[in-house]
Amino acid sequence: MRVRELGRFIRDQRGASRLSLRKLSKLAGISNPYLSQIERGLRRPSAEILQAIAKALRISAETLYVKAGILEERTDNVDLEVTIRRDATITQKQKQILLDLYQGFQKEAGAKPRRAQVRKVAAAKRSAPRKAKAKTAPRKPARKAPAKRGRRTR
Repeated sequence: MRVRELGRFIRDQRGASRLSLRKLSKLAGISNPYLSQIERGLRRPSAEILQAIAKALRISAETLYVKAGILEERTDNVDLEVTIRRDATITQKQKQILLDLYQGFQKEAGAKPRRAQVRKVAAAKRSAPRKAKAKTAPRKPARKAPAKRGRRTR
């Protein structure tokens, strides 16, 4: 187990999340001194403790397991776009939104999108049914109330 490397990683993630040691220990449900010892590489946390820390830091527990040497790092490349398209729990529109976001992030990171996938997205955008906008009559300007002059008599 790479305890020191794990401790540095947790400390860096805590710093990136702008959490104090006390706040992270409270969120993870572990004692402040114990978390401090983990960060300094003096203690070897269990898988359950790593999972609680990961949840508090909002990162995957798998990431911490790999850093701790509990799991081997994945070398297989998962095709996220294929996985999104196969997901039966979300609508076509939701799938398209996820794909657009993912490809946008890839472009931002400098990754070159695959040409066939770009064509599929473009084709999906063209074939998506468009909603007709209802025509509305132009608005008439509001009428102003006549100005009151003098006193009213009965």
